[in-house]
Amino acid sequence: MPMSDSTVTQWEGREEQAGPQAVTDRDSRGVLGRLRRPRRPRLWFEILLIAVSYWTYSLIRNAVPEQKGKALRNADWIWSAEGALGIDVERSVNHAMNSVTWLIIGMNYYYATLHFVITIAVLVWLYRWHPGRYAAARLALFATTGGALVGYYLFPLAPPRLMRGGHFVDTVMVHHTWGSMASGDLKHMSNQYAAMPSMHIGWSLWCGLTVFALASVPWVRVLGLLYPALTLLVIVSTANHFWLDAVGGVLCLSFGFLVARAWYGAVPYALPRVVAPGPAPEPARP
Repeated sequence: MPMSDSTVTQWEGREEQAGPQAVTDRDSRGVLGRLRRPRRPRLWFEILLIAVSYWTYSLIRNAVPEQKGKALRNADWIWSAEGALGIDVERSVNHAMNSVTWLIIGMNYYYATLHFVITIAVLVWLYRWHPGRYAAARLALFATTGGALVGYYLFPLAPPRLMRGGHFVDTVMVHHTWGSMASGDLKHMSNQYAAMPSMHIGWSLWCGLTVFALASVPWVRVLGLLYPALTLLVIVSTANHFWLDAVGGVLCLSFGFLVARAWYGAVPYALPRVVAPGPAPEPARP
C-alpha cells in the first residue's frame, strides 16, 4: 500500500531522531527496500543517468545490424497486414499532408525536435513538482526504451519512405528540412531500419499520460492527451512509421509500466508525493 504524503514527508527526519532501534529496523528491510522507498531524487545523479542511458540507447540501436533485405520484406508484410485489416491509409495521409507545404515542413520539425524537448520537459516537471513519483515514472520510460531495443533487433523494419516502389514521399528529403537523423547526410549515423516499435509514440504517450494523471490545470491535462495523438499523425504524415509501429510503441510502454509497478508496488501516478522533510514529532509524555 502506498504511503501517505505525511508519512513520506517526515520519513527521513524520524529516522535521524529515532535512535539505533530505528536504524536496525531500517537495515532489516535490506537494500531493495531502501531503493524502492519514495525519495527526493538527486539532480546531478539524474542528469548523469539520463545522459549515459541515452548514449547507451543510441549506441545499441545503431549497433543493431542494418538488415536491409529483411527490413524491406518486413515492411511489405506490415503493409499487406494493414491492407487486410483495412487500415492501410498511410500513403493517402502522407500525400495529402505533403501537398500543404507549410504544414508538412512544420511536421518535419515537430518530428525532429519535440520528441526530445517534450520528454525532457516532462522529466524536469516531474523532478521539480512530483519527486516521489519521479523515479518510478523514469523507470517506466527507461524500460519502455529497453523493450524497443529488443524490437529493433528481432524485427528490423524499413519505414514507409524507404519501401520499394517509391509510393511514399520522404518529406525531409523533398523539403530539405534539417534535424532528422533518418534522411540526408545524417542517415549514415542512424540505423535506418529500426522503425518497429515507434519510440515517438512510446515516449509521447508516456508524456501524455504523465501530464494527464498529475497536472492540476484542466487544459494542461487535455494538452497531455492531444500530444500523443498529434504525434501519431506526424509520424504517419512524414512516412516515418506505419500505424502498427505505433501499436508496438504502446506495447513497449505497457511493458515499461509493468516493470515500474513490479519494482515499486504501484504505477508511478499512485505513489505518494514527497516534499521537504518536516520536524520529527515530539515523543508522547508519560
